[in-house]
Amino acid sequence: MSIRSSFDNDLKKLKDTLMEMVTLSRNAVKDAVSALANQDIEKAQQIIKDDIKINEYEEKVNNMVIQLIAQQQPVAKDLRRIIAALKISSDVERIGDLAVNIAKSILHIGDGPLIKPIVEIPKMAELTLEMLKDVIEAYNSEDVVIAKNTAEKDDTVDEMYGKLIKELLHLMTENPQSTTQITQLAFICRYIERLGDHTTNMAEHIIWMVKAKKYDLNA
Repeated sequence: MSIRSSFDNDLKKLKDTLMEMVTLSRNAVKDAVSALANQDIEKAQQIIKDDIKINEYEEKVNNMVIQLIAQQQPVAKDLRRIIAALKISSDVERIGDLAVNIAKSILHIGDGPLIKPIVEIPKMAELTLEMLKDVIEAYNSEDVVIAKNTAEKDDTVDEMYGKLIKELLHLMTENPQSTTQITQLAFICRYIERLGDHTTNMAEHIIWMVKAKKYDLNA
């Protein structure tokens, strides 16, 4: 096998490992939102336990990156591909942590009556998960346009977050006895909003990987 073929094979293994990590984090968020809507305490506890798998994948990506750089000594775009995978894995790990944070809030809320139906939060989560799906497509195809378009959706997520927080604050003034539950719902909204931010970070890493220029997509 030629040196180039060996490098391409190792790079593919790195990407495949990162994709497996993305799948775990994405499923953790989906399960967390489902657990919230159904007040599924058992599922929330399982999400917290399973987070160790995502952390193990991040460590695996880190080790593969170190090995690739040490053995192949890549330069230019090849090096950026490797570093981008490392940066993206860090954001993906944080997304897994946000799923855990949602699960912990679910445990705080418990299985008592909810102050309001859980409708808007899943819609906001669905949009952030759609962003994550698109940004991974941009990563795999090295498509800057898709990356930029994905990041633009974060403005909609921010708007949804702002409206939800305003509504929850209003509910808190009218239902002071439910302050704990409402506070936890506000935390969950914040966690989902942060998910959109991490996806935007990933889009920036992709643009840097392709263009060798840093773009601030949150500007």
